[in-house]
Amino acid sequence: MSKVKKAFFCQNCGYESVKWIGQCPSCNQWNSFVEEIIQKETAKSNGWENYNETTERTNKTIQLNEIKSNEEKRLLTADVELNRVLGGGIVPGSVILVAGEPGIGKSTLFLQNGLQMSDRIVLYISGEESEQQIKMRADRLNISNESFYLLTETSTQIIFQEIKKLKPDLVIIDSIQTLQTPYIDSSPGSISQIRECASEFQRFAKETNTPVFLIGHITKEGTIAGPKILEHMVDTVLQFEGDRHYAYRILRTLKNRYGSTSELGIYEMTDAGMRAVTNPSEILITQKEDQLSGIAIAATIEGMRPLLIEIQALVTQSIYGTPQRTVSGFDLRRLQLLLAVLEKRGGFHFGVKDVFINIAGGLKIEDPSIDLAVLCALLSSFEDTPLPQHICFAGEVGLSGEIRAVNRIDQRIAEAEKLGFEKIIVSKYNQKGLAKQKFNIEIVTMGQVEELYRYLF
Repeated sequence: MSKVKKAFFCQNCGYESVKWIGQCPSCNQWNSFVEEIIQKETAKSNGWENYNETTERTNKTIQLNEIKSNEEKRLLTADVELNRVLGGGIVPGSVILVAGEPGIGKSTLFLQNGLQMSDRIVLYISGEESEQQIKMRADRLNISNESFYLLTETSTQIIFQEIKKLKPDLVIIDSIQTLQTPYIDSSPGSISQIRECASEFQRFAKETNTPVFLIGHITKEGTIAGPKILEHMVDTVLQFEGDRHYAYRILRTLKNRYGSTSELGIYEMTDAGMRAVTNPSEILITQKEDQLSGIAIAATIEGMRPLLIEIQALVTQSIYGTPQRTVSGFDLRRLQLLLAVLEKRGGFHFGVKDVFINIAGGLKIEDPSIDLAVLCALLSSFEDTPLPQHICFAGEVGLSGEIRAVNRIDQRIAEAEKLGFEKIIVSKYNQKGLAKQKFNIEIVTMGQVEELYRYLF
């Protein structure tokens, strides 16, 4: 007889308790505990191991110096943006979690990538859509692949039986919240079901060296649905972002055991699927004929890629008692810091003004090197004077009003030069890194915010 265990799980964060609690001690959420019945079977009849014919490998201790470090052989996809975000391709045996809002394009992107891998056997498991719905999407993508297989099933027991017959090179699961293992007596999407199903696919991926993509849902707060341990179990976590009303989507790395965690991939949603945008700087800068105030171009770095982005600022007279501070894609506390610097060091009275900041293209930037461009956009809107054309900025602003140096300045300058800018304003403390470099763009160095204001206005 199997042991039957009852436990209470927080549906918000996955905290487990032996009894019902009104408030979760982990995430402080009220009335979020739900009782789930967990049936523990014997270890060898649980999940993927039931269909594994290989003998168990016994591990033994080994000196670290005896281990030979080999470069991971990666599976390259036809999508250059996905390869970059994953750190150079798909690592065999890795488990990759992809999360995003409903309708953002997760299923379209990975159906497209699976169809493009014609030299590999790809199994696409769908628990949300019927075979006809997926066929309609595949016809819209207009990609044919003889080695692409589809399975519409939610039971992991049946899924692993089909995997054993097919022996695929890549498995895509859409989505992990719809799967159900027969060894857990709770509904699909519950904390224990998500954790157990992910654990079974993790064992399958590591034992067979087969990469697995898990497509997941997100909550209304924007976090990945399910227990937090789900993100710890997988090797890579990707976040698919963007506004459904705009064409551009952003694939961002949140965790990667095989590469950088600050990479960024940009896609454009078209009628024929997702198109990788190889030069995002051109789409992130608005092509305009008239010079407008409140617009500045910043040179930033996302992962290994330099980007030129457009900062838009609007400063207006406040008609309420408390001035508004509204940001899109920028840190609100950072904006308040820059406004305080302008008040204290420059004498500008922003305390009676409404301030709005927007980063064009739907990007969310955390790089402090865009401080200088945000500050110049604020001054331009405050004075209602357009900034000179073909000029961009790269610098961090300190509390005393000094313009601080930023890293990898040569890549930022090279990107600005490639896009036809004539001037770039950087910190004078970056001169050491530029001594040996020769650029065709004019490099203007500044040390203080007051000096920059006199130069531009």
